[in-house]
Amino acid sequence: MSIGFRVRNRERAVDQEWVEKFKELPVANVSDSMYRMYAAGAQLRPMHREGKLAGRALTVKAPPGDNLMLHKAMDMAEQGDVIVMDAGGEVTHALMGEMMLDYARRRGIVGFVLNGAIRDADAFLEMNVPSFAIGVTHRGPYKNGPGEVNCPIAIGGMVIMPGDLVLGDADGVVVVPIDDVADVYEKTVAKHAAENKQMDAIKAGTHKPTWFNETLAKMGCELP
Repeated sequence: MSIGFRVRNRERAVDQEWVEKFKELPVANVSDSMYRMYAAGAQLRPMHREGKLAGRALTVKAPPGDNLMLHKAMDMAEQGDVIVMDAGGEVTHALMGEMMLDYARRRGIVGFVLNGAIRDADAFLEMNVPSFAIGVTHRGPYKNGPGEVNCPIAIGGMVIMPGDLVLGDADGVVVVPIDDVADVYEKTVAKHAAENKQMDAIKAGTHKPTWFNETLAKMGCELP
């Protein structure tokens, strides 16, 4: 094998049990439970109509605007996989469109995260496969390679390993490392419960926050 042009099998992946549990939790709460340090960047936006993304990462690294290795990854994908692709963040050429999306959903691929562009945007809305990308263009992709499948990649400073837990909603995308899912889940459930309690207080008119006054006073802010 040669680094930069190789295909590998995934050695492990997060259990489907965790995928199902995390589906019920907002991405923002998951992010908060990882100290707001891990995010794939605000430029990744949902291209589907509605619904959450949750599944196991199958990673792809490719040159800008080239989808040769994306085709190979789709051929290798298993039911419940999310294909996460770093193509350099370039949006001049689309990485995939309607035909590839339809093929993918029929194979059981549950979503895409693309550091690049799509085309056939109406088809993404209609088929509603949870998909995130950073742009839309009608110009099609190259198919020249090189690239890698099932390698470490990074999007927006967030590292994604093959088999990691991939989550997405209207707020964006977050990835939870396999070895941290239990800890992050416990913290996220507690965070979500605390926020629900606060929302109930807001609705009841009993929520009266004062913490900011203490912070301002400690910082020397002149207050009335």
